Amino acid sequence: MIAFSLPMLLGSFLQTAYSFVNAIWVGQYLGTSALAAVTVSFPIVFVLFAIGMGLTMATNILVSQSFGARRMDELRKVVDSSTVLIGSLGIVFTVLGELFAPRVLRAMDTPPEILEASTHYLRIFLLSLPLGFGLFLTRSLLQGVGDSKTPLYFQLGSVLFAAALDPVLMFGWLGFPRLGLNGTAWSTVVSQILAFSALILYLRAKKVPVAPSWPRFNHLGPITWKTLRIGLPSAVQQSLVSIGMVFVTGIVNGFGEVATAAFGAASRIDQIAFLPAVTFGMAISTLAGQNIGAGRLDRVREIFIWGCLFSGGITLIITAVTVSIPGALLRIFVTDATVIEPGIAYLRTVGACYLFFALVFVSNGIINGAGHTLTTTVISLISLWVIRVPGAYWLSRRMESVKGVWYAIALSFAVSLAASMAYYVSGRWKRPAGKKPPGPPAPDVTETFGHSTGEA
Repeated sequence: MIAFSLPMLLGSFLQTAYSFVNAIWVGQYLGTSALAAVTVSFPIVFVLFAIGMGLTMATNILVSQSFGARRMDELRKVVDSSTVLIGSLGIVFTVLGELFAPRVLRAMDTPPEILEASTHYLRIFLLSLPLGFGLFLTRSLLQGVGDSKTPLYFQLGSVLFAAALDPVLMFGWLGFPRLGLNGTAWSTVVSQILAFSALILYLRAKKVPVAPSWPRFNHLGPITWKTLRIGLPSAVQQSLVSIGMVFVTGIVNGFGEVATAAFGAASRIDQIAFLPAVTFGMAISTLAGQNIGAGRLDRVREIFIWGCLFSGGITLIITAVTVSIPGALLRIFVTDATVIEPGIAYLRTVGACYLFFALVFVSNGIINGAGHTLTTTVISLISLWVIRVPGAYWLSRRMESVKGVWYAIALSFAVSLAASMAYYVSGRWKRPAGKKPPGPPAPDVTETFGHSTGEA
């Protein structure tokens, strides 16, 4: 688990580091309005990316189960169907996003003074959507067969290039036009074009079994349906999280530009706090899927226990730092004292509940690894649409303060944990979705795993 998770965790830190650098450039040099414009745009991006991530989670589950059971022909079918499905959706969602971006931003009660800047930024950033979908897909395919290192190398190159290109396009260095906030969006598009193209060429040159290629269309139907059957609940789950953030951001927007900027700055700290949970969740899903596919249910409980220890332990350290020095963390991104004050309240309220979020991803990882993505979708539905969104609206109005939103977010973490752990303890996940009960145990997937990919 450690050997598999560390490259993934490092990759997530790299991506978040770029997000931090980007936020520092925007917040410190372009001002509060620019940071608020990015804050209101990203929930929309997350909704669309969430659908792609949800479907590629299905790809990861099917690849890991096929690889664990050594069904290589089925593995190739999963690659082909996922390539067609994810690629098509990426293009469709980009077109829809470009058309409806202004309407959605208005529906989110975006402050008028940042509406135009938010629209321009969002439309440029959406051009990276098909490329992001492609990178999600290749990462899921490689992680499904145990290779978490290769995506890391290309992600590192993409992040470094984008971080270097950001100020060049923002401030018009080296003869480039001065693009301001839009420069950060264009740097993302350019860096992802280069990263995705280089990764595909590398995988094809190395003849990696899961390298995307021109698909064999004659077998796409059954596998595509199976991918959708497992992936759609996961996509809905991911989308519910992101759509919930759209609604929550809309509620925050109602308290003005300062509240929106505070929410955006504090959310950057959340990104770091959530990294161990999200990364271990992905690793747990893959390892659980491989062992379930190989008929090794006896090892899944070990995966769960160590996942709780690793993810929970790291998150507790992050929580202690966040709650102790919230002001210092926020000043990395903003200097306006009126923005920092509500940001401190957010971090002390939500930060105290980071552990709940971390443990949810452990139990959800086991459940998703078995293909029971509908269950985690229902849990997200309850947490977001029964607790977080209505709670954020009611508490913020009742308290006449944006702090009510912070309390609702914290409460939703606790509800998610209770529901997810209850399902894990029930043991209903032990039969993989759509599978017959496993036969005799296959060879130890850790040994096969290491032999095939060079990793532990």
